[in-house]
Amino acid sequence: MRPSTTVTGTVRPSMRAKVPEITAMFWLIKVLTTGMGEAASDYLGTLSVILAGAIGIIGLVIALTLQLRARRYIAPVYWFAVAMVAVFGTMAADALHVALDIPYAGSTAFYAVALVVVFTLWRRAEGTLSIHSIVTRRREIYYWITVLVTFALGTAAGDLTAASMHLGYLTSAILFAALIALPAIGRRLGLDSIAAFWIAYVLTRPLGASIADWLGKPHHPDHGLGFGDGTVAALATLAIIVLVGYVTVARAGIQPDVEPATVEV
Repeated sequence: MRPSTTVTGTVRPSMRAKVPEITAMFWLIKVLTTGMGEAASDYLGTLSVILAGAIGIIGLVIALTLQLRARRYIAPVYWFAVAMVAVFGTMAADALHVALDIPYAGSTAFYAVALVVVFTLWRRAEGTLSIHSIVTRRREIYYWITVLVTFALGTAAGDLTAASMHLGYLTSAILFAALIALPAIGRRLGLDSIAAFWIAYVLTRPLGASIADWLGKPHHPDHGLGFGDGTVAALATLAIIVLVGYVTVARAGIQPDVEPATVEV
């Protein structure tokens, strides 16, 4: 699902686009980061909650600092930021349930409302939610806040279907795989391309997380395959490194520069 790039407006870009073009490779790496974030967060939590929290917060700060300081899209920097948002987003969603004893339905609703608020503020301030319009610092900040909330929302939604609704991890993965096709169908029926993109973006989180949980969690009582969260996180990380290395060398996914007259507002 590729948001429209034919836009008009008067906003002058203050930097080159620092997010990738939306391609099949983008979606593949995105799903891998969601699974890696879920497995890594769960694995670190079994070692030490304090260690997990420290790695999540420090890693997020370092990754976003590197990304915000970059002057252009650099694939390893961008995907490192996404990966750390995935880890931290999982912890943020789990914290509401574990630390505050909020049911998964409540945490899902909380982050859904938070996402609506962020989208509303972003749209009101900038006039667009297009990933192709992120050429100013303020838009980039809105983008990363949105990404963080979508990861937390997706984590909570995946836990809601797997645990609270008793669907299990595999059935949840199949459910979200089916749901992620709806935005593509909606595009053919007239759904706005930007809305379709963000719907798919949110759904990739519970899809990847459900697959990771199914692979990593023990067969009893979780009905997983029992490979272990650490193993799943390591394999997903390796796959991400290989794919990001490929797009870096191939210079794939770099958005073309835009003129001021074509920046969406």
